[in-house]
Amino acid sequence: MRIKSRQRVEGGKERLTLVPEHLDDLWHLTYVLEPGDLVSADTTRRIQRADDQMRDTGGEREPMRVTIAVEDVEFHKFANRLRVGGEITWASREDQLGHHHTLNVEEHDEIEVEKLLKADQRERLEEAEESTENPDVAIVTVEEGEAHIHTVAQYGTEERATFTGPSGKGEFARARSELFSQVADALSRMETDAIILAGPGFTKQDAYDYIEENTQDVAELITMVDTSGVGDRGVHEVLKRGAVEDIQAETRIAREAELIDELTRRMAEGAKAAYGIDEVEEAAEFGAIETLLITDERLREERAGSGDWSVDVNDLITEAEQKGGDVVVFSSEFDPAQQLGNLGGVAALLRYRLQ
Repeated sequence: MRIKSRQRVEGGKERLTLVPEHLDDLWHLTYVLEPGDLVSADTTRRIQRADDQMRDTGGEREPMRVTIAVEDVEFHKFANRLRVGGEITWASREDQLGHHHTLNVEEHDEIEVEKLLKADQRERLEEAEESTENPDVAIVTVEEGEAHIHTVAQYGTEERATFTGPSGKGEFARARSELFSQVADALSRMETDAIILAGPGFTKQDAYDYIEENTQDVAELITMVDTSGVGDRGVHEVLKRGAVEDIQAETRIAREAELIDELTRRMAEGAKAAYGIDEVEEAAEFGAIETLLITDERLREERAGSGDWSVDVNDLITEAEQKGGDVVVFSSEFDPAQQLGNLGGVAALLRYRLQ
């Protein structure tokens, strides 16, 4: 997510100019936008026309800029777009005021959002922005005498380094290990969550063995993939096989899976855990929450007023944070959120037992 600008406006709200740069960013916006927010964007609308010489044929689409008061937000994963519907409160054509309109927001579309950001929404935007700036996956392609390092920032790739050296073993063994050493040193300086080591033949296994022996913390991040080429060609093969998406998904859910495992363990032992809104609310009141766990779907339902809690979810989050607790919003895309959903969509790891 690229945040082009942000400014304070009346009522403690913020006006942000956002550019979603990846499908994930559109998904994030599903949980940031809510009814009552104002969203402005360039769009087209069908304008009805009829006169004495011409029957109304349904109108032609005309470009214009509109601001809508959000009523509903829907993420269309397979259409690669976010649909934001609501009433037009401002338009470059005044005769369109008051009409309902749906903005189809796609990757790289610029939108302006005016809203009162809640803490978890602000954090979600910041994480989306950081994920664009900091690559979370590196792809290393290696063959005899040649190695390349690319980074993956969302779906884009960038070549960061190329190393060359003599090929073969025997008398060239030292030069070969020096090539592997250069790769290992470069990777150890990078901030990345996962590394894909790819290439033809057995050279990548030799490179991995060297890295494992000399840079264990780097080796722990590596997954190996077979490709027929290196450089841009090898990267293309890695991307085509979906290896990056698999690793990104695994990285994203790793913490959530760890937390849900810890919750399950504590529940089985009758230890420091609470689940369901009633238990979690009580824990929040006592300041006992260490980590509040909540699914994004439940959070959105409660904020939209379609949930069934007697507790205001925003008050719950605020109270947990003010008393020193962390808040983790689980992605409904993955299994840990489904497990949490079976517990009512909310739970907490506690500092101490309440009973």
